[in-house]
Amino acid sequence: MHMHAHRVDDTAAAAHVLRLSLLLTAGYILLLVVAGIRAHSLALLSEAGHNLSDFLALGLSLAAVYLEGRPPSATKTYGWRRAGVLAALVNAASLVIVSFLIFYEAFQRLRNPGQVQAVTIIWVAAAGVVLNGVIASLLYRTSQDLNIRSAFLHMLGDTLSTAAVIAGGVAMMMTANFWIDAALSVGIGALILWSSFGILRETLNILLEGTPRGMTLEKIEAKILSVAGVNYVHDLHVWSIGSETHALSCHVGIADQPLSASDAILREIDERLRHDLQISHTTIQFEHEACCEATDGCVMPAGEVHGHGHSH
Repeated sequence: MHMHAHRVDDTAAAAHVLRLSLLLTAGYILLLVVAGIRAHSLALLSEAGHNLSDFLALGLSLAAVYLEGRPPSATKTYGWRRAGVLAALVNAASLVIVSFLIFYEAFQRLRNPGQVQAVTIIWVAAAGVVLNGVIASLLYRTSQDLNIRSAFLHMLGDTLSTAAVIAGGVAMMMTANFWIDAALSVGIGALILWSSFGILRETLNILLEGTPRGMTLEKIEAKILSVAGVNYVHDLHVWSIGSETHALSCHVGIADQPLSASDAILREIDERLRHDLQISHTTIQFEHEACCEATDGCVMPAGEVHGHGHSH
């Protein structure tokens, strides 16, 4: 119950930060467009496009937070936990597209560098660094959920790219070498691309029901075998329902014994998996020794014991 209340608090905090971030980002996009037109600066207009992708990413993340908070139903027995994972996947894919657009634009500018009003760029970019830095720090402190982390990476990438715009503006003022801006953009694009691949890899692993990040079947099997009364483990599966919700199913071999004794073993397995590995949803089927050499679909006689553990 305490864990459930903690999740609700996290969800409310994340929603609040995302709403605030959307409002601030919308204001900054408007500033970039107006300043870009007045200063004849393609760099600022490009930055507005970059921030628009952040605005869409934050909107997707906010929608996912609301969907993830919806309770399970008869048709969606796990609720909408994967909504956040899907939002993170879309965000990461959009980051890849944005980075390639930055590469294209940067190489075009390297071939034909144009004159820009460096002073306007510096002041508007400085405002952007402060704004995006505040949003990124708020998102980072709110949650380590994959969905929020993808939104955080969007804002972090934007903060770094805006800081690079300032550095480029100062360098251009001092040297009049306008290719500097394009060269910095290539580095920013590479950074965004690298960060997005990490999120893509993790989201695809969850959607393909892969073993959760940081876990191994060997470690999980050893944890179950460490419980007194457990003789063997097989047909072991572990996957993620959402980025912070992990599930497990397996067959566990025990000696022929009363239900009360096997129930104590089940509770101990559940407790160790939940406490040590953060696996909160378990489905464990007990088998007698006689079933050890049978196939994974072993059918037990009348004395079969099923165990099911679920923690909120």
